[in-house]
Amino acid sequence: MTITETPRLPESAGKFVPVQTRSERPASFAPEDFPQPNGREVDWKYAPIKKLAPLFEDAAGDRSVTVEVSGPSEVRTGTLAPGEAPRGTGFTPEGRAEAIASKYATATHVVIPADASLDAPVYVRVTGAGAQTRDLVHLVLQAEPNSTATIVVEHTGSALVSENVEILVEDGANLDVIAIHEWDDDAVHTGAHQAAIGKDASLKHTLVTFGGDVVRVNPSLHLNGTGAEGIAKGLYFSDAGQHFEHQVYIDHAGERTTSDVNYKGALQGDGARAVWIGDVLIRPTAVGTQSYEQNRNLVLSNGARADSIPNLEIETGDIEGAGHASATGRFEQEQLFYLMARGIDELTARRLVVHGFLNEIVQSISVPEVQERMRETLERELEASTEAMMAASAV
Repeated sequence: MTITETPRLPESAGKFVPVQTRSERPASFAPEDFPQPNGREVDWKYAPIKKLAPLFEDAAGDRSVTVEVSGPSEVRTGTLAPGEAPRGTGFTPEGRAEAIASKYATATHVVIPADASLDAPVYVRVTGAGAQTRDLVHLVLQAEPNSTATIVVEHTGSALVSENVEILVEDGANLDVIAIHEWDDDAVHTGAHQAAIGKDASLKHTLVTFGGDVVRVNPSLHLNGTGAEGIAKGLYFSDAGQHFEHQVYIDHAGERTTSDVNYKGALQGDGARAVWIGDVLIRPTAVGTQSYEQNRNLVLSNGARADSIPNLEIETGDIEGAGHASATGRFEQEQLFYLMARGIDELTARRLVVHGFLNEIVQSISVPEVQERMRETLERELEASTEAMMAASAV
């Protein structure tokens, strides 16, 4: 597998002025190379810095978060200390919280053996014990050459946690990673997912975010090998007071690489917030690239806000195609009227419209039981938030 190395910051990095171009952001394993975020940086300006501040402290976690792995017998599991290979070959921190987690956390290592084709998913369960504690997590998910597998990473409980997820998809491997965030309402989570994808390998990466006070996850897919493919899907529902943020980065380095990004979200309730930033880089070496990214947001009530920012950098003229799209719209009263005119009550009508909007992403989840569970969770979220909104409007 070909890995593109990212240079470390110079010693003077503390004086570094953040750049606007995603590909030029600094990267380092040393927390001291990154200043304390203050909310004015380009990568932190949308985030609630005060709530995330404890995760910028250069200190070990308290081990309040547990990680458990289960799956087919072929799967190998273990731990990796900081600096122990293959840890760090596909992940270089791009922010202070990531560097701190990389420095202190012992990694959980999940390996799909070469040539194996798993007939059942691997489950990685990340469970928090309390939002008053602070912990650090690092996962290394490795698909060896020509293997095929699905890994489901579930987040539940209450936590204040910084998490790194390092994904190594070696030559000819096909990996499907589904990360689900169903934290308790008081959880604060910042995470970075970085994937290195080798020759003729493919990664389907899906993020589902329903629970938590603040959930900020930045997935980066590096298409290093010739013929590499990266698919990034996202689904989120933010209700009153919740802040959900995703900054997606697709890095085309190998020849004839392909990527497809599709994130959809709905927001309802006072203070509901969603931030989506999508960056695609097509390097000079990435001839024959095909890339597309899009984000769609449905705003269901007053007081909710969605920011959607797609970016595209193309450094070669020899590509198959590249494009991006973004749209944020309010709930269409015409749709509601149409359904209610046919005897459907308002609460059910609202749920039907949102289900129809988000169902594309739900259907793309490859594990049937997970897909059904996401439908049920979405239904509970819709019912609770819609009833609260209607009760408030009746006062």
